[in-house]
Parts: sequence; structure tokens; C-alpha cells
Amino acid sequence: MKIASITFIALAVPVSGKPYGMSRLIASGRQSTLVRLVLEDGTEGVGEAWGPPALNLAYLDLLRGYLEGTGLFEIEHTFDRILARHYHFGVQNPMLTAISGIDIAAKDATGKLLGLPVGRLLGGRRIDSVPIYASGGYLTEDPEPDFAPQIEAMAKAGHTRVKIKIGTGPASDAARLGTARAILGEAAEIAVDINGNYTFDQARRSADAMAEHRPHWIEEPVAPRDAEGLARLAAHTSAPLATGEALYTVHDFAQLTDGAAILQPDLSLCGGFWQGRRIADLAMVRGRRLSPHVWGGAVGLAAALHFISSLSVWPHADNHPDPVTLEYDLGENPLREELLLTPLRPVDGAIAVPEGPGLGIEIDWDRVQHHAVG
Repeated sequence: MKIASITFIALAVPVSGKPYGMSRLIASGRQSTLVRLVLEDGTEGVGEAWGPPALNLAYLDLLRGYLEGTGLFEIEHTFDRILARHYHFGVQNPMLTAISGIDIAAKDATGKLLGLPVGRLLGGRRIDSVPIYASGGYLTEDPEPDFAPQIEAMAKAGHTRVKIKIGTGPASDAARLGTARAILGEAAEIAVDINGNYTFDQARRSADAMAEHRPHWIEEPVAPRDAEGLARLAAHTSAPLATGEALYTVHDFAQLTDGAAILQPDLSLCGGFWQGRRIADLAMVRGRRLSPHVWGGAVGLAAALHFISSLSVWPHADNHPDPVTLEYDLGENPLREELLLTPLRPVDGAIAVPEGPGLGIEIDWDRVQHHAVG
């Protein structure tokens, strides 16, 4: 079965309320790229590519030249060929995000063709629902008065696994985590996210300042590819370090396992399921945990659910002290809430893995058209 066509749909929505974000950027909208892949028999798969749509679209003609007419079951060999032939591009670029969306769409089409959920294609479904952690506590243009109400809303909603944004200075980091701990309680798992805004010495001071409040993990404490700084910080602090949302392919992740306790691939960026499986194997071999990053729309969320459902429990057996959790951001996100006829939402702290063939989701094409740009 060959691939007949690949199209990209640029999506963007403004934030209707107060802009929110992280240490590097306060955002006023959400954007993503929806991928439609059609096989020669008319079977269609959908995927999602992270980042500014214009950058993904710039690579579309190049990728079409390789992929249209390719056998569906040989697509990963074609991806390898693209990277090998265009090695001067490197892998830290939007070509990989475009490939990511195409690979997700290809796996969706494969599942539909075979009548199997993607999770079973990846290695078998081990679990039927995935626990989430609530990602919020965002930085805003007026961060101090805006922070506590976000955490109070988390507590009211019953979230016991959360992540908050920090990264504007060690004193602020400790104060924000201390506030979250006081509101959510001693038993809550509270991760913190610096978004790579620190050098090693700044990250070390921040880790020291936060230690009394017991961060569940410290995410991107240094720049994404600062392997030396990450390893030095890991030797300094007992808090687990997490990273990976800005990394592409298993080759990037392999450089950081000396410092990272938790690897966080984003399937809509790292290379889709094609590279996600390789990253999961790397984590298994090197004794690292996995917690996929999700910061996009409904299709990327569905892909992450299937991916996690297929992950090996190794080295655990019946007792799993830290189950793999999925990021579920609490920010306003119509690209997640409105693009499916049946949205994927958490119930009692977990999201059910879709059961239908492929990704098991149905796109609301009217809403896609409503949010399409360009």
C-alpha cells in the first residue's frame, strides 16, 4: 500500500484571556500543523507537527518528493534516507517536526488499514488509561498575584500530580514552589520547569533554594543540549532532572543520559513514533524513566496516549513506584478541546487510551476549518 498524498493544514488560535507562558516567553496564542496522509486506496491518517506552521510548510515539498509513492510499511526507511542524504541540515530543525507529524499520520493510517489501535502496533497495549499530571502555574505578565490562584484552582480540581513554571531567579523559584507546596499539601508531587533558562551555576543555586520544598523533578534546568551542565547538576542535587521536549531523534537524547533521570520526548517534534520508540529503548537500556511532553493539539495528545500505553514496564514487574505520566496542560487550548468529535479529557486523574483503529479519534473537520489559517 503506497502513500498517495500528504497535505499540511496550518492552525492557530489566540488566547482569549490573559497571556501565559514560561521563563523564556509569554504567549498570546496556540498554533500547530495538522497532517493529512492519504493512501492509494483512500485510507486516511492524521498527524500533528509541533511549532510554527510556516516552518513545517516550508519543508513539505521536499518531503513529498521522497514520501508520496512510498510504501506505507517502508516509510521509516525513507525517513532514515532523508536524514542521511541531507545530513548538512542536522536534526535540530523543523524538517524533523514535519516528519514527526507525517509519521504519526502514517501510523494512524496503518492502524486503520489493519483494524488495530496504534498502541498495539507499537508493541501491544499494556494499560488502558494513562495517569496525567496537571501542567500549570504559568508565568504571566503579572506573575506574583497571578500565581496562587492558579494553584488554588489545581487544588480545587483535585490534582495531586502537578508541574509549575519557574526560571526567573532562585529566590522566585523557591517562593513559587513553597506557595504551591503550602496550597497542595505535603503529599502532592510538584515538578518544576525552568525551560532551559539557566546556566549551570544559576540552576545549582535554584536547586539548593528549592530543596526544602522537595521538587518531584526539575525540568530543563539548563539549556536543552548542555549535557555537561546537566550531568554536573545531577551530581549536585538529589532532585531528579528531566529534559527532552526540545530534542530531536534518539541521537540527541543519547548525549544527555548521564544527567537526565527522566526523558521527555514530544512525539510531534522528536521524530514521531519512529524516533519515540528508539528513545524509549534508550531509556530502558540506560535505566532512565520516560514522561512524554505534550504541548499541542488533540492529535498529539492521542499519539502520546497510545505511545505510553505500549511502553514496557521494565525493570519493574507488579510494583511500579513511578508510573509513566502524561503532561496535560491547564492553559486555554482550543486546538486540544475542539478538534475532535469526542475530546480526550481526564477522568479521576487519567485519560482513557482510545480503542478504535489507528489513533482511535474522529476529527471535527468543521472546527479544523474554523481554526485554519493561510
